Amino acid sequence: MVFVPSFTGTILRLRGQLELRCHLDSTDVLRMHKAISETFETLRSQVKSESCVLAVCDSPVVIWPNKGINVTPEDITPDTLCEDLHQWIQSDEQESFGKKSGKKKNKRSSAASVINLHLMMEVTNPGPLSAPILSRTVQKSHFLSATLPMDCVVCTSCDDTIKDACKHLVEALTHQLCEMEKVTLRHMKGTTLFVPEPLHFLLPEPKALVTVVYPAGVADGQLETQRKELHQKFELADDRPYFRRANAYHFPSEPYKDGYLRNPHLVLTHPTVDDGKVYLVQGIYSYHHYMQDRMDDNGWGCAYRSLQTICSWFQQQGFVEQPVPTHKEIQQALVDVGDKQSSFVGSRQWIGSIEVQAVLNQLLGVTSKIMFVSQGSELASKGRELANHFLTEGTPIMIGGGVLAHTILGVTWSETTGQIRYLILDPHYTGAEDLQVITDKGWCGWKGPDFWDQTAYYNLCLPQRPKII
Repeated sequence: MVFVPSFTGTILRLRGQLELRCHLDSTDVLRMHKAISETFETLRSQVKSESCVLAVCDSPVVIWPNKGINVTPEDITPDTLCEDLHQWIQSDEQESFGKKSGKKKNKRSSAASVINLHLMMEVTNPGPLSAPILSRTVQKSHFLSATLPMDCVVCTSCDDTIKDACKHLVEALTHQLCEMEKVTLRHMKGTTLFVPEPLHFLLPEPKALVTVVYPAGVADGQLETQRKELHQKFELADDRPYFRRANAYHFPSEPYKDGYLRNPHLVLTHPTVDDGKVYLVQGIYSYHHYMQDRMDDNGWGCAYRSLQTICSWFQQQGFVEQPVPTHKEIQQALVDVGDKQSSFVGSRQWIGSIEVQAVLNQLLGVTSKIMFVSQGSELASKGRELANHFLTEGTPIMIGGGVLAHTILGVTWSETTGQIRYLILDPHYTGAEDLQVITDKGWCGWKGPDFWDQTAYYNLCLPQRPKII
């Protein structure tokens, strides 16, 4: 377990590949398990040997953790502080490595709080080489071969030295190999081996990164027993998923491959409301808006985009495994439930909160509450209901009124004065995925009660969170 509160240290993330090669001269289960365990023990010996090498990514720094903490360049010693490694790491804007690069002054940025290292093994030994010997043995056997994707995370304090970090990293590697061995033996079928894959999960309170090893190729639905054990171990409630693959922690330096922005509201400053409290969406969502996915829906697709944002929340919290639906898939779902005629598929017709509720239920099995507001001026009195929704459910809310739809991500509300501000994610944006433009221009921003048309009626779709592990 790696604790990650608002600490002043550095997270070290070590990744690399180790080759698992095992000869099985029998298909007897006990003998196979013994041979596999012996192979894992050999790998654990390797990571503790002098041939183990740790290379700091994007830098000239190389460390031999089991060879007296041997480090290059020579300016670095075993007693060098871990956080001082930042000054040796080359950023995209820099042309050279080393202390003169000026990296050190940037090491407190969010991206710089993680140092990536690469695990390697020396393949040659010092001294004269012996002549190769070739032998041939004829026998029936099974040969198991797999590449183990090692991925260890260690949190260091500001006082930790490279020597301290090396000790923790080697221990983490050894422990992860033990966990991989357990998963391999637990899920092995005959001579078929499922490659163990490590994933990191950020637990709520206290905030901590926990590494879990799952068998690759085995669906989340088949791992419920293992997840229940983890919930019990870390004393987590059984009403929401914490350890599904979709919940794996996303490191700040890694871009999302799909190109969508995540949680743009996090860069905003909360508005000041007398005696007010802030109630926000819980978890991660993607920002979906006009003109994405090569779809020209400008002028008619705002509710579709708000629905896609909601679907992304359920997907990225691990409640569902289905991908975010396209416009046509949304339309087809409404045809399937009998809400629309078949000619609706492929059209440019609007949908509203009631349709959003129907699609969530049809495609994701998610139920929703509908809040009816006869005129926009009444929204200012809905602070208690909205605050309670974000406290208990934490899902994005779709609101539709007239011909416009928006997504509500939170409220700042005062129980004593009734003052309220709404955190709005606007699906009508048509530009690029530029966080600064989106937040500076108010496409994601805090709005007052006058944001709503005071005389128009509104329907709000409040998705309910399923109670599952």
